[in-house]
Amino acid sequence: MFIRTAGERDLEAVRALLVETWHATYDGIYGAEGVAAISDRWHSVAWLRQSMRRPRSEFIVADTGSQLAGMAYAAILANDAGVVELQEMNVRPAMQGAGVGGLLLDEVQSSFFECRLIRLEVEEKNRRAVRFYEAAGFSRTGSKKATQWVDATLATMEKRLS
Repeated sequence: MFIRTAGERDLEAVRALLVETWHATYDGIYGAEGVAAISDRWHSVAWLRQSMRRPRSEFIVADTGSQLAGMAYAAILANDAGVVELQEMNVRPAMQGAGVGGLLLDEVQSSFFECRLIRLEVEEKNRRAVRFYEAAGFSRTGSKKATQWVDATLATMEKRLS
């Protein structure tokens, strides 16, 4: 498996990975219809393409050679060049626990060597993800309501970068 920059030809596979991962992770929290609505909005090929083209960002995939095992997307905040926000990181359900998330997170962190802090938001009920980020050195700094479309709370987590 190798970590590489995502390209245009990956967008359909990234979308499929996101839809699969979100349904496996969040159907029990938001319901299948809620997850489908979120994916239609935030995981469309058009939205992914727009993210891929954003300046001062990294859009990477974990590639097994035969399929994508995971993806991550992070961008430097527009109002604070010292902070990078991990906006999306997902690992295919069958590959979770195999180190893919750690590889993706390491690559994101090393890609933004000029930043002092990495920040993310994670659904509080996604306990597995919260534990993953805590084990990776992130600390919880706050929480907020997720969106108007779902009844959820997001935990804000941060980690100092070297």
